[in-house]
Amino acid sequence: MILSEQEEQRRKSREEIIELGIDPYPSEVYEVNSFSNDIINNFDEKKKNFSDVSLAGRLMSRRVMGSASFAEIQDSKGKIQIYVRRDDVCNSEDKSLYNNIFKKKLDLGDIIGIKGFVFKTQMGEISVHVKELKVLSKSVRPLPVVKESKDDEGESKKHDEFSNKELKYRRRYIDLIVNPESRDIFVKRSLIVNEIRNVLNENSFLEVETPILQPIYGGAAARPFKTYHNTLDMPLYLRIANELYLKRLIVGGFDGVFEFAKDFRNEGMSRFHNPEFTQCEFYVAYKDYIWMMDFVEDMFKRIVKKVNNNNTKIKCSGNTIDFGKKWQRYSMYDAIEKFTSVDVSKMDEKELRNVCKELKIKTDKTMGRGKLIDEIFGEKCEPNLIQPTYITDYPIEMSPLAKKHRSKEGLVERFELICNGKEICNAFSEVNDPLDQRKRFEEQVKLGIKGDEEAMVLDEDYLTALEYGMPPTAGIGIGIDRLTMIMTDSDSIQDVLFFPQMKPENS
Repeated sequence: MILSEQEEQRRKSREEIIELGIDPYPSEVYEVNSFSNDIINNFDEKKKNFSDVSLAGRLMSRRVMGSASFAEIQDSKGKIQIYVRRDDVCNSEDKSLYNNIFKKKLDLGDIIGIKGFVFKTQMGEISVHVKELKVLSKSVRPLPVVKESKDDEGESKKHDEFSNKELKYRRRYIDLIVNPESRDIFVKRSLIVNEIRNVLNENSFLEVETPILQPIYGGAAARPFKTYHNTLDMPLYLRIANELYLKRLIVGGFDGVFEFAKDFRNEGMSRFHNPEFTQCEFYVAYKDYIWMMDFVEDMFKRIVKKVNNNNTKIKCSGNTIDFGKKWQRYSMYDAIEKFTSVDVSKMDEKELRNVCKELKIKTDKTMGRGKLIDEIFGEKCEPNLIQPTYITDYPIEMSPLAKKHRSKEGLVERFELICNGKEICNAFSEVNDPLDQRKRFEEQVKLGIKGDEEAMVLDEDYLTALEYGMPPTAGIGIGIDRLTMIMTDSDSIQDVLFFPQMKPENS
């Protein structure tokens, strides 16, 4: 193991701290009763309301001035200045805690615990006057040093930022330490998930868990990851969706179920695709896709307000997106005609291929009518839909799990929510006719034989469940990762995943 000069020095400091009789990694509980942002937001100098505080955090800067020093520590909520005086933290006989440990052996990135009281400096900065100091964890590898300065207009500028994308994704722990904006993204992600859960719980939905390892993958058009179970002596698949299991529970008698699911699709990677991703799927008996559109619109407005200080407008990719306005609705055929001036509603596969050629859209021989229409929509319509927009009433070939439209021949009752040019939700009035569902699965099998690797397979057990009777049902899948990208103005799905998949580093 080749160590840098700084790493060697930090390891030497660690040994010297131990030689002084101090454990740099103590085992006992360190009681914390205050956090940086609580103090900064609520300190009242007249009331002296933080007279006995205990904090723990990472040492991020230090200015030693003889027998007294100012420093800055960072805890889970933010940063705060501390004032350390030798005679306060040391007893009358032994000054080594300050003279040897704090001044010489501690490094930026070390974790310390402090106890004291809060005051304001002559410069007006809220600070903690330290009365006790304890080493809690010695860092033997230096952090990237991110410095800030003010420009001529008084704006803060960062220097030597930890901004390399690949390093941020591989060393997320460093990113979270030195880039508070990254931490904020994941705090907002948690708020989004919790608010969806709150809405569903308030509407008496039951949160459930369904299998990740499945003998038959289904519920979406995607290529799966395959594995093998030795004891059962059979292949298994990582789920591409949890839809078919959740609908089995509707058959079983639950009126509303939901699950936050990790799904896995063995497909290409991009700024908008990761092989492992998170969806929230929920299904409601005795409802349809029209009801679901109204429900989701209200739910999203509530989510945006929760993460955006009660404001329904957010900034994303340079656009102002307003979730507060009534969302636009287009049928898929109408959307294609609006953005291409071509009516594809009556076209067969051959005619659609000619349209794709004219529009310079790549196709291959495995694509059926539904896939060709989907390619036209994805290339020519989706990027233009910036404000939240519902695309409804899809061709039946595109939607083997959606119920046939009640009044429009050849279409199904389906919608997708498109926002900032990307799909966020996919929802149906669900097929509950077992004979119709079997026929749809058989059509998918034919597409698979033709070469479509994403075609669905026929699930006999699911068809058996439908044969016992499933009530009219509305269902939806919400992409948590893409929703978080929009809510946090993130350019890439990797920015909203703690640990995105990446190739191994070169040794």
